[in-house]
Amino acid sequence: MEATLEQMAPTIGVFDSGFGGLTVLRALVERLPAARFAFLGDTARLPYGSKSRRTIARYAAQSAQFLVNEQGAEFLVIACNTASALALDAIQDAVPVPVLGVIEPGAMAARQASATGNVLVIATEATVRSHAYAEACQARGLRALEKACPLLVPLVEEGWTDHPVTAEIIEIYLNELRAEAAAQGLQPDTLVLGCTHYPLLRSLIERAVRPGVKVIDSAESAAQAAVELLNGRLGERVAPAVADADAQTEVRCFATDSVEKFERLGSRFLGQPVGHVELVDLGG
Repeated sequence: MEATLEQMAPTIGVFDSGFGGLTVLRALVERLPAARFAFLGDTARLPYGSKSRRTIARYAAQSAQFLVNEQGAEFLVIACNTASALALDAIQDAVPVPVLGVIEPGAMAARQASATGNVLVIATEATVRSHAYAEACQARGLRALEKACPLLVPLVEEGWTDHPVTAEIIEIYLNELRAEAAAQGLQPDTLVLGCTHYPLLRSLIERAVRPGVKVIDSAESAAQAAVELLNGRLGERVAPAVADADAQTEVRCFATDSVEKFERLGSRFLGQPVGHVELVDLGG
């Protein structure tokens, strides 16, 4: 008896501390339109960046277990830079399915894009403090200069994604980063967007970078890496899903708090209405 498309399509869990990771989900949906997705935003316990590594690992493991044990996820994408930087090992230990973070794919994409071997990274303060991008880039023979850009996330959530004030702030951040690169004798030709909110600012950022500098969207890189891993593990199930242009994507969204805000702002990140967001309690 032939398997149905529903039986063949994989169930992919996507996790973030908030809803910025919906940009990763958006890129995944574009590549795997017939897959089933479960997205969890741990909005009750954000921001993760202000927590200890141990606490972040516990929160992230609980979220991963919810997606695997209760939603049947066969593959997890950690669409959170802080959790990817500080808790990837804990998540992998907590669930029996493959787990992919966003940092390694971003560094790999930077390696493929850079000719000079000098890379710039903009991210949140927590991600920059972890130096996860610098280490991932260094492992690939790149030298990365990181900069925290704390004003960008609230501007995105305010909806100022094409605002002159946001453009000016981006210019200030990049000028500071360019000056630091010049002082160190670097010739960067690649800029990595190390936060899942930043893809919404990509057009402003591309206008602000110098000619010849490539912009790497870690959300896109993670989605592409997920597709490649899935094709290796579940190829006979993923290929039909990609090929079926008429496939209807099944997306279920969950949040641990602030579901109204998630429903209101989430569509900006996902590029389509998020629909009903279900409230879940993962404990303390």
